[in-house]
Amino acid sequence: MTLRERHKVALWKKARRGFSGYPVATVAFYGPDDKVATKVSVGIIRAEGEDPVALERWISEKVDVRNEHAILENVLKFVRAHGAKSVAMVDRVIGCPHEEGTDYPEGSVCPRCPFWAHRDRWTGETIQ
Repeated sequence: MTLRERHKVALWKKARRGFSGYPVATVAFYGPDDKVATKVSVGIIRAEGEDPVALERWISEKVDVRNEHAILENVLKFVRAHGAKSVAMVDRVIGCPHEEGTDYPEGSVCPRCPFWAHRDRWTGETIQ
């Protein structure tokens, strides 16, 4: 493992441990398709059934955030700063990085990410 990979490895290792109690950090990757992640969103949940008490997003249009040392370092710092005992994270890109209602009208599909139009974000299969 190189020094540049240590934050990535530490984050995945914490996620693989499974549930160790609250607070839980939820980590989700988003991108224009299922190959490249241009956004990572991290939320901190203090107790079961509660809304996140902290939410942070990191974006990079140039590189895959899953492999960007500086971004993963900041993600790990954020998780640690909030005392997360558990990390819930999927191993793939789960949707468009643009926000419905902010970047495009609610109820429509993102015009910049046609890959995700009519696609199930969890299975990746076309639904229409």
